[in-house]
Amino acid sequence: MAKENENITVFGAETEFNGTLEFTDSLIITGKFSGTIKATGSLEIEKNAECRVDVMDAGSIVVSGFVSGDINASDRVELCNGSRVRGNISAARIRIADNVDFEGSVSMLEEEPSTDIFETASQEYRQSLIMKTDEAR
Repeated sequence: MAKENENITVFGAETEFNGTLEFTDSLIITGKFSGTIKATGSLEIEKNAECRVDVMDAGSIVVSGFVSGDINASDRVELCNGSRVRGNISAARIRIADNVDFEGSVSMLEEEPSTDIFETASQEYRQSLIMKTDEAR
């Protein structure tokens, strides 16, 4: 996951964070998070972690724990064995392992959206994703 010279931040098992997170490198959550994640880097939700988000945007997202909320990845989303997800997923690539508890829908992106997620309101961003999905049909 980590590239050379890439910063990795870990929210420990005892960490509880509420708010908005923005980052460009890698974040691993092993505790509890509530809010919004806007990132270009990679995000990993560990086995005992709980994330309740409005939306989670990152380059790549690996979920081993629990996520409630929408997940958007410009590259890939991986739902690992035993993970639980309640929300919609938009990604260029997705991998769902056995024994995953998933409730939501999946939209596949053909390429990274041309919309800059840091300059666009979340509803406008979602609409751009929906339009790209409709174009593929």
